[in-house]
Formats: sequence, C-alpha cells, structure tokens
Amino acid sequence: MAKRDYYEVLGVQKNVSKDDIKKAYRKLAIQHHPDKNPGNKEAEEKFKEATEAYEVLGDDKKRQAYDQFGFAGIEGMGGGAGGHDYSTVFRDFEDIFGDFSGIFDSFFGGSRSRRSAKESVQRGSDLRYDMEIAFHDAVFGIKEEISFMKNQSCSDCGGTGAASGSGKRMCPSCGGSGQIRRSQGFFSIAQTCPTCRGEGYVIENPCKTCSGSGLLQKRQKIKVTIPPGIETGKRIHIPGQGEAGPNGGPAGDLYVYITVQPHEYFERDNTDVYCVIPISITQASLGTEVFVTTLDNKKIRVKVPQGTQNGKILRVRGEGIPFLHNANRRGDMYIKIMVQVPSKLTGKEKDLLEELSKLLGEETNPKPVRLSELRSSYSN
Repeated sequence: MAKRDYYEVLGVQKNVSKDDIKKAYRKLAIQHHPDKNPGNKEAEEKFKEATEAYEVLGDDKKRQAYDQFGFAGIEGMGGGAGGHDYSTVFRDFEDIFGDFSGIFDSFFGGSRSRRSAKESVQRGSDLRYDMEIAFHDAVFGIKEEISFMKNQSCSDCGGTGAASGSGKRMCPSCGGSGQIRRSQGFFSIAQTCPTCRGEGYVIENPCKTCSGSGLLQKRQKIKVTIPPGIETGKRIHIPGQGEAGPNGGPAGDLYVYITVQPHEYFERDNTDVYCVIPISITQASLGTEVFVTTLDNKKIRVKVPQGTQNGKILRVRGEGIPFLHNANRRGDMYIKIMVQVPSKLTGKEKDLLEELSKLLGEETNPKPVRLSELRSSYSN
C-alpha cells in the first residue's frame, strides 16, 4: 500500500507551526493508542502511521528534506521511509503528552517506568481514628488513652521479611527492574513482574513470624492530648503512629478526628456559649438578680433589668470557650431570658393580675409591633 502524505496523516497544512504538528499528533496518538484499542489492528496501524509522520515533521531537518524531495529525501536519515528512529518522539513526550507521558514511556519501554529494589522502600500509610469526647473535655482539654490496630514492623526480621541469617536476592525473572517486557511488533510493553510482584527482589527464606511480609497487625495504645477549645471536625496530627512502611520503611502518621458530644444546657458557637434561663413575669417586670452556673461550675450573679422582655439576651464576658491556640483567652457566655407564664392561677392570683391589667390600661385590640422594634428589644 502506498504511503500517505505525512501532512495528510496528521490532518494539517504544510505551512503549520511545529506546535500545531505536536497538537495534531497528540490528538491522534491518544485516540488510536493500542492500550485504548486492545486487539484493534486498524487503530494500531493508524498509531504507527501517525508516529512515523510526527517523527519526520517534528524534526526540522527531516521536515525540510521531506518538503523538498518527499519520501526519497528522508531515506537514510533514521526515520520515515528509511526506518524508524523514535528518539524524536521520546524526547518530546513530556512536552506533547504531559500527564500521559508515563503511559507512553511504559508502552515504549522508556526508562521512566524502571524501578529497583532500593526504590521499593516506602512510607507506611496514614491512619484515621475517630474519637468522641464530652463537651466539658472539649472546653478544658484532656489526656485520653486510645487503642487501635495497625501494621507494625516484625521484630523477628526487623521488617525485612527475611528470616534471620538470610536475605534478599535480585529477582531472576526481571533482573531487579520489577517489570517484565514483551514485544509486540515494534512495541515493547511493560508489565509488573509476577515473580517479585514489582519489588525487584525475592526473599530466599521468608520470616515465619510475618510470612515474609515484614509486617504484623498489633494493638497499639497511646495517650492523646486534647487541647482546650477543640471542636467537632478538628483533627490532631500524631507523626509516626500510622502503619509501618513495607521493607522497613518509615511509618505513616495518625490523625485523630474529634466529635464533641452535645451539652445538656449549653450550646456552642465558635468560642461563645449560649444557655437559656427561665424567670417569672414579676421578675421580668420588676427586675431581679439570678445565679447562673458557668461552664467551669462557678455560680455567678447576673442582673436582669426591669422590664426585661421574653427572648432578651444578656452577655457575660470571658465565660465562654478557651481559644484553641491561646487558652488564656476565652469567648463570652450569652444568657437568653425565657419569661415563664403560669399555666394555672389561684383565685387571688387571678384577681391581682386583673387589677394589674386595669391599672396598666391594657387594650383588647393592640397594634402590631414593628419587626425592627422587636429585633431591637432582643439585642439591647
């Protein structure tokens, strides 16, 4: 079959820039790559054709020779009609394919995908522990012991996986690369070595305690310091208390996620707390002083002004939640007044209230209160 013109193959005009050639090739190569079209011979041929075209048009000297003399001009230049030299393609992969370059390196057998036994030492995984604490402990802080299961290095083999007196040797199947390559036409496809599972080495005599893994599941107990002022959703970072790394690698970290139990009387808003205190109609009308219990169980005297309306909020400075990173500072406590209306009255109580109603000149057809006035009365 006669070769198609390289510009036609890439679907570009002869006067296009080098960047446009790269873009055109990138689109075709991703579209027809054999990994995306397994068993599709037509896609494989189109991929080869596009790669050959880019090898020539992506090289300034070869492109000039091709423009002047056609296929005859590039014979003997290491590409196109005279054979395949993919050095130009490999050299430009990072620029052309970006994040796809790793796929093509693996496909063509590039050095990017090679690994060795030394590179197989990895950091262990991080762990998450969910911890629920009481409201009081979140406010003032606490030290709490937690217990959890995690992978730890086997003490018998030191995390190597090899029995005492033995060691590791290079994998005979992959020669330490961790990959097996097989050829398919002019392609070289890399696969994880089944003998060493990509590690690049094999253990001659596996440790009997950990069966060669170098890791054992054990229960770990540690004390966690909960700082004052912590709230739900915060996490505490404890370095080095995660899973042990394979092959003796460093351990990951532990993250303790906090959930705070609700309080019976207090509700939190950042560093402030809110509570509700009931008073009688007479106390609200005449004014009074009430004793309120704070978060740290102190009793403080709070003055309720004369004529206090239901829903009025009183502020007590410095009796709220400690700041998370500065326990010497605290938020405020807000007391919402709830005026209780008696549901049952004695005859004398009823007579007194009726007399009070007459003295106040209460109306049976009151005017609606403006919402702005209502909000103002709550905030003052």
